[in-house]
Amino acid sequence: MKATGAAYRSAGRRLAFLPLAALLAASSGRAAFAQETTPGAGGPALAQTGVTPEIRAQLTPREFTTLSSEMAGRIDHIATRVGEHFQKGVVLIVFDCALQRAEEARAQAALTQAQKTFAIDQRLVALKSMGQLQLDVAAADVQKARAEVAAAEATTSKCTIAAPFTGVTVEQKAREFQYTTPGQPLLDIIDDHGLDVELIVPSRWLNLLKPGYEFQVHIEETDKAYPARITRLGGRVDPVSQSIKVIGEITADAPELMAGMSGRASIAPPASTPK
Repeated sequence: MKATGAAYRSAGRRLAFLPLAALLAASSGRAAFAQETTPGAGGPALAQTGVTPEIRAQLTPREFTTLSSEMAGRIDHIATRVGEHFQKGVVLIVFDCALQRAEEARAQAALTQAQKTFAIDQRLVALKSMGQLQLDVAAADVQKARAEVAAAEATTSKCTIAAPFTGVTVEQKAREFQYTTPGQPLLDIIDDHGLDVELIVPSRWLNLLKPGYEFQVHIEETDKAYPARITRLGGRVDPVSQSIKVIGEITADAPELMAGMSGRASIAPPASTPK
C-alpha cells in the first residue's frame, strides 16, 4: 500500500507539471511566429513571408527660413499674414528708415562735392597752378566719399526684407509699429510647393534604398496613397537604433498636401537583406 501511494504521488507531480510545460511550449511558438512576421524586423524572414513593412513618414518643406531683423528700428509695414502666399522678391517687411535715408543723402552730397573739387584741381594742375600732391589728396577724398555712399546704401538696403523664395507665411513673430533689434526673428516662411518625404529606416536596408527607388506613401490627413521616390540618404547611421534618415519626394501632382502631414511609407526590403 505504501508503494502504491508513493507511485500515485509521483504520477500526480508529473501531471501537475504538464500544463506549465505545454503553456511554455505554446508561448515559445507564438513568440517565434511573431518574430518572423513582425513588419519592422526587416530581415530575410520578412521578405520570405511577403509582408511589406510600413514606416512612419512626414512631409517637410524643402526650403524654409526665419526672416530676422538686420537693424534696430521700427516696423512700418508687414505685407503678409499667416497662411498668405507670396512670390519671390516681393517686399514682406518695411522698416522706418528716415534717419538712414538722410545719412545716404548726406553721403551722396559729400561725394558730389568731392568730385567737383577733384575736377577743378585737375584743371589747376594742367595750368601749373597746383601741385600733384593736392590733386592726389582730392582723388583720395573722392574715394572716401564713394565708400561712405556705399556704406549708407548698404544700411538703407536693410530697411526692407524681400521674400527669398516663393512660399507661404507660417508664423508671424512681430507686429507693425514694433521696435526690433538686430537678429530678432520676425517671420517664419516655407516653400509649400516643394515637399520632402522624411522617414527613418533600418540601416541594413542601405543596399536597397538608393536614389531613384520608388515606393508608396499613405498620408493620413488626406487618406490617400501617393507615389514617391527616394532622392537622397542621410549622412550618417544612428549607432544606437541602427537606423538612417531617408528623404524622398512625391512624384504625383498633389496640391492638397501640406508640410507637417504624416503617414506611412510602404517599402519592401530585399530578400537578401543581411542580418
